[in-house]
Amino acid sequence: MQTETSFPHLLQAYCPERLMHQRHASPHTIASSRTTCCLLLQFAQPQLHKAPASLSLADLDAPLLSAFLEQREQGRGNRASSRNARLAARHAFFHYAAL
Repeated sequence: MQTETSFPHLLQAYCPERLMHQRHASPHTIASSRTTCCLLLQFAQPQLHKAPASLSLADLDAPLLSAFLEQREQGRGNRASSRNARLAARHAFFHYAAL
């Protein structure tokens, strides 16, 4: 029987395990990924009425991620390149989580 790893555990392990040790990512990539994670959790908390520690992967669905990216672009004036970088960071995390 396979057990599901919790979202907080996956998120906590992502930067040191995947980015640093497996991918040998640059410090800028790691910082960008961490910032994106923090911003996403800050956005999701009032939207879902859940504490970050109680979120699951299922909570972070496409509509929520799209709303997050739009809020970053419109609310903060981020450009498309920033949006694409944040989207790429989320794709990389979900790929890691799928493993």
